Amino acid sequence: MKNYTSINDIDNINTWIKEAKKLKENPLEHKALGKNKTLGLLFFNSSLRTRLSTQKAALNLGMDPIVMNVSGDAWGIEFGDGTIMNGNTAEHIKEAAAVVSQYCDIIAVRAFPTLTDKEKDNSEQVLNAFKKYASVSIVNMESATGHPLQGLTDAITISEHAKVKKPKVVLSWAPHIKALPHAVANSFTQAMQKMDVEFVIANPEGYDLNPEITGDTPIYHNQEEAFKDADFVYTKNWSSYQDYGKVINTDLNWMITKAKLGDAKFMHCLPVRRNVVVEDAVLDTDSSLVIQQANNRTYAAQLVLKKILEDLK
Repeated sequence: MKNYTSINDIDNINTWIKEAKKLKENPLEHKALGKNKTLGLLFFNSSLRTRLSTQKAALNLGMDPIVMNVSGDAWGIEFGDGTIMNGNTAEHIKEAAAVVSQYCDIIAVRAFPTLTDKEKDNSEQVLNAFKKYASVSIVNMESATGHPLQGLTDAITISEHAKVKKPKVVLSWAPHIKALPHAVANSFTQAMQKMDVEFVIANPEGYDLNPEITGDTPIYHNQEEAFKDADFVYTKNWSSYQDYGKVINTDLNWMITKAKLGDAKFMHCLPVRRNVVVEDAVLDTDSSLVIQQANNRTYAAQLVLKKILEDLK
């Protein structure tokens, strides 16, 4: 595998889940695979789980990770073609990507959307520029429209905790104090569409995700109806896609409560705002799988790096 930039780079998600579980049983089994290989992690935005878990995954494979907070530690990077660079940006992506490729065998990039320019965000300007101008493999640590490491993590977690052959999985919008990206929700949707689950989405009117991603997935605007007989409830806030980047509804009645959840398991990518997105009575009980999800971030990233390293041999 050359790059991992989308859930659609997974050829068979069931096979990948099995491989990830095997890595989890013995994380250091392939420590020689990454010997003398360097992973560059470039963060245009803040991170906790993605940063630590991807470093840990690299170390488990014997790689040497280099971490850079691009927005604070590097020159401002220009991504436009033909731009007259007489403003705040001092270095073009053409040179930056080529240079980093000389230092690293794999480059992992994290860059959030503008949430103001739908066309620009959908074009995945930062991620695709690295793919175009870097001479090494690229891993998406969250981009404007996707978070495929998280999506793989969530598929692994559901597989581990499913009690029935075909569980019902609900992706539910929840309130938040500010506008958030669609990346996690998009990749979770794509992952569930690859799995043998009954998958539905619940969100208020005006918050439907990109229809090119949701496709035929049922969308409910009634949360209670969507939650009926659910085995897993994955919760995330996102801003409007149609009225791009806007917060058009702050209905606190969409917060996840223990009463709504019933016997279902609660999932969230973290960080999560307590008693805004979900009440304490969910997070502080065994109904919550958020810590298990966070743990699986290492093995999702490790599997991706392992597949790329194997192709480098």
